[in-house]
Amino acid sequence: MENTVKKEYRLENLSCANCAMKFEKNIKNIPAVEDAIVNFGASKVSVVGDVSIEDIERAGAFDGIKVAPVKRRKEEKIPFYKRKENVVTAISFIFLLFGIIASFVYEETHPVAIGLFVISIVVGGYDMFKSGLMNLSRFYFDMKTLMTIAIIGAAIIGEWREGAVVVFLFAVSEALEAYSMNKARQSISQLMDIAPPTATIRRGGQLIEVDTEFIQINDVLIVKPGQKIAMDGIVLKGSSSVNQASITGEAVPVFKTSGDEVFAGTLNEEGSLEVQVTKRVEDTTIAKIIHLVEEAQAEKAPSQKFVDKFAKYYTPVIIAIAFLVAIVPPLLGAEWQTWIYQGLAVLVVGCPCALVVSTPVAIVTAIGNAAKQGVLIKGGIHLEEIGRLQAIAFDKTGTLTKGYPEVTYVESESTNDFIQKVMSIETYSQHPLAQAIVNYGSREHIHAVEVDEFQSVTGKGAEGIIESKKWSVGSVSWILSISTVPAEVIERVEHLQSEGNTVILAVEDGIYKGFIAVADPIRSTSNKVLMDLKSAGIKHTVMLTGDDARTANAIAAKLGMTDVEAGLMPEQKLTAIKALKEKYKAVAMVGDGVNDAPALAASTVGIAMGGAGTDAALETADVALMADDLEKLPYTIRLSRKALHIIKENIMFALGLKIVALLLIIPGWLTLWIAIFADMGATLLVVLNSLRLLNSFSKGKTPAE
Repeated sequence: MENTVKKEYRLENLSCANCAMKFEKNIKNIPAVEDAIVNFGASKVSVVGDVSIEDIERAGAFDGIKVAPVKRRKEEKIPFYKRKENVVTAISFIFLLFGIIASFVYEETHPVAIGLFVISIVVGGYDMFKSGLMNLSRFYFDMKTLMTIAIIGAAIIGEWREGAVVVFLFAVSEALEAYSMNKARQSISQLMDIAPPTATIRRGGQLIEVDTEFIQINDVLIVKPGQKIAMDGIVLKGSSSVNQASITGEAVPVFKTSGDEVFAGTLNEEGSLEVQVTKRVEDTTIAKIIHLVEEAQAEKAPSQKFVDKFAKYYTPVIIAIAFLVAIVPPLLGAEWQTWIYQGLAVLVVGCPCALVVSTPVAIVTAIGNAAKQGVLIKGGIHLEEIGRLQAIAFDKTGTLTKGYPEVTYVESESTNDFIQKVMSIETYSQHPLAQAIVNYGSREHIHAVEVDEFQSVTGKGAEGIIESKKWSVGSVSWILSISTVPAEVIERVEHLQSEGNTVILAVEDGIYKGFIAVADPIRSTSNKVLMDLKSAGIKHTVMLTGDDARTANAIAAKLGMTDVEAGLMPEQKLTAIKALKEKYKAVAMVGDGVNDAPALAASTVGIAMGGAGTDAALETADVALMADDLEKLPYTIRLSRKALHIIKENIMFALGLKIVALLLIIPGWLTLWIAIFADMGATLLVVLNSLRLLNSFSKGKTPAE
C-alpha cells in the first residue's frame, strides 16, 4: 500500500449517485486495485493500484463513463442539444409521436403502430437495456435493471405504447438529471477558472508568456492593471489595490505594496506589480482550496450515510412488494394481466434514485458555493454540525480584537511634545505596547529625538535622559512608586483600565506629565457579527481568553456576549469547551487555527480565521474563514441550516411521492407512465430543490433561514 501511488482522474457522464456507487464497487473488484473512492460531487475517482485508464473505463462501461487524467486541460463542453443521449431521446420521441398517430389512425395493436413503438423503444432504450440485462445477469438491481424488467413485461402483455412512453420519459429524466448535476458541479469548475492558465514572467531580461505549470519558485511575474495574478507570491515592486474576493470573499479591494503577500486568482485593479513567485501552481492557495473542497464533497455526511444504508434495504423490499402485487391478487381470482402490469409499475416507482441523490447534491452545492464566498467547509459532516450549533466560543486576541495594540487615548498639557518624548524613549524598547506608541507617533508625523542613558526596567518600564531631563515611562504601579499623580488622574486611569485599556504613565524629573492608554481594539465587525449570530439562532456566545479578567469583561460587555472566561491556559480552554459541550451538545470554537489547537480539536466544529495565508488553518480546522475577520460566520450558520432544511425536504419529497404513487395500487390506478413520472418527478424535485442553494449565492445574497 505504501509503495503504490494514488492516482486521481476526472470523470465524464457520471450523473447518477447509484451509478457512482456501482462504479466504485466495480473498480475495487479489479485485482490490481487496493482501494478506490468515487467522488460523485466533484466527478472524480481516486485509485490506489496499478491500473490503466482503459481498465477504469471498463469498470464504468455499464454507464458510458469516460476517464481522463486530472491535470489534463479542460475540454470544451458539448452543448446540451449535441450530446448523444439527447439526440437519441429526440429521435425516440419522433417515432413515439408517429406511433401514437398511427394508433389513432388504425388501432394500438396494428402492426404499423407496434412497429413504430418498437423502434422508439429500441432507439431510446438501447443503452438502458444493454446495462439492465447485464445487471440482471449479475442480480444487481438499479434503476436500469428495474426499467428493463418493466419494459420487457409491458411488451409481453402487449402494452407497446405504454412501454415506449416510459422509455422516452426515462431518457428525458436522465438527460435533465445530468444537466442538473453539471449545474451543481459548476461551483467547482468556476473555482478552477479563477486563476489564469498563463502568465507573463521576466527571464534573462526578457518578458515571456508561459503556462503556469512551467513557472518556478522565485520567478518574477509582471502583472498589469486589470490582469489576474497567476501565482501566489510576494510583491517586489509597485503598489496597487487587489480584489481578493475570489479567495477571501472580501468585497473591498486590499492595498498591496512591496513585501505584501498576493494570491493566485486575485485581480490587480490599478497599478503595475512585480511579484516574486513563492509556490508552484499545484501548491497555491486556490489549488489547495479546490483540492479541499473536492475532498469535502466526497466525505459523506451523517444523513447521506443513513440514506445509503436505507436504500440498500429499500430496493429488495420494493422488488418483493412488486412480486407480491403481481402474483397475490391473481392467485385470489383477479385478472393476471392487470396485476402483472401493476407489479411492473411498482418496480418503476420504487427505484431509490431520488432518495440516494437527495443529500449529495445539496452538499456539493453548499460546500462549493461557500468556497466561492471565502468559507472553506471541509466535509458534509461539518456542514451538518454547523447547522446544529447552540453555542460558539471565541478566542479574544486576533479573533474578536485586531490582535495588536493601538493607542486609544492620550492626556497631556502639550500632546505632540509629550508624544515625542515618550516615543523617543519607547523607540529603544521591543515591548508590543512600546511599538504601538512609536507607530502612533509616526502616523501623527512626529519624529523621535535623541535619548541618552536609556535603561529598561524589567516588568515596569524604561528611563532615559532627553534634553538634560530624566524621563520615566511605564506601568501605573511603578510610576506611583516614584512620583505623585493627582487623584483625578488616577480616577480617569482606573476608568480606562476598567474598559480594557493598558495605561502608561510618564514623569519628567519626578513630575507627572501625562499618560497614554493602549488597547488591543475590538474589530469594527465584531459587534455586528455577534448580533447576527443571535438572530441566526445561536443561544450562547462565550469568550475564552488568557488575558486578565478586567480587560476580558470590558470587551465582552461591549460586544454583548453571554459569558466570559479569562486568565485561561490552553488546557483550561480545553476543559471549558468540554463543559460547554456537556451543556449545549453542539459547540464551535473560533480561533486563528494555530493557537488554541486543543480547544479547536475538542469542539464540535473548529473554525479558523485568516485561512488565505495560513496553511495550518487550512489543514487543521473543520471550517476556515479565508478572510481575516468574522463577517462570514453568520452567513455560514445560515447556509448550513438552509442546507439541512433542504436535505430534510429532499428526503420527504423522495419518499412522499413514492408513497403516494404506491397508494394508487389500491384502486388500480397506478400506470407505468405515472410510475416513471413519480420517479422522474421525485429526482428532479430533489435536484432542483438543492439548486436553490446555488441560486441564492450566484446573486450574492445570504440564504434566508
